[in-house]
Amino acid sequence: MLGLELTHLAVDGCITKTPCGGQTAGPSPVDRAKQGGKRSVAVQADGIPLGAVAAPANRRDDGLLAATLQTLASLGPLPSHPIVHLDAGYDWKPCRDELAARGLVGRIARRGQPAPIQVGRRWVIERTHAWANNYGKLRWCTERRQRVVDFWLALAVITLGRLIRRAWTHYRWDGRPRRRP
Repeated sequence: MLGLELTHLAVDGCITKTPCGGQTAGPSPVDRAKQGGKRSVAVQADGIPLGAVAAPANRRDDGLLAATLQTLASLGPLPSHPIVHLDAGYDWKPCRDELAARGLVGRIARRGQPAPIQVGRRWVIERTHAWANNYGKLRWCTERRQRVVDFWLALAVITLGRLIRRAWTHYRWDGRPRRRP
C-alpha cells in the first residue's frame, strides 16, 4: 500500500454502547454494567485505521492487543522494528512479550505516572476513535451477530474519508474539482 507510514503505529480501545446485546456485547465497566462493546483499533502514523477487533466492553485492552496486531498481517511485511505507541493500560509484561515476539518496539506509558501534556504519537488513535464515534452505526451498535459488527468495522468509511482528505492536500492535477467550503 502506498502512502502509509508504518514506522509508527498506535493501538487503543474504545467502549461503545450495544443496547441490543449480542455476541460482541458485555457489561460495561464505565456505564453501570449496561450492555457495551469495545473496539480495539490499530492505526498508522497519520491515524488511518489498519485493523480493528470487536469485543465485549468488559475485556481489558491488554487482552485484545494480540488480536489487534494480528489484523496487521494482511498488510504484508512491516518495516523493520516499527514503533507501537500504547497507553498505560498496556503496561504489562504479556504485552511487552507480544510486541517482542512480533518484532515490534513498544513505547508504553507507565502506570502510576502522569502522562505528559503532549503524549507524542498517541493522539492520532484518539482522533480516529472520535471520528468513528461520529458514525452512528459504530457509536451505537444495534447489531447482534459478530460477523455484522466486524463488517461495519471493516467497511473503512473512516479510512476512505481520511484518504480522500489526504489526497486533497497532497496531490494536484488538472481538472481537479473545487473543494466545497
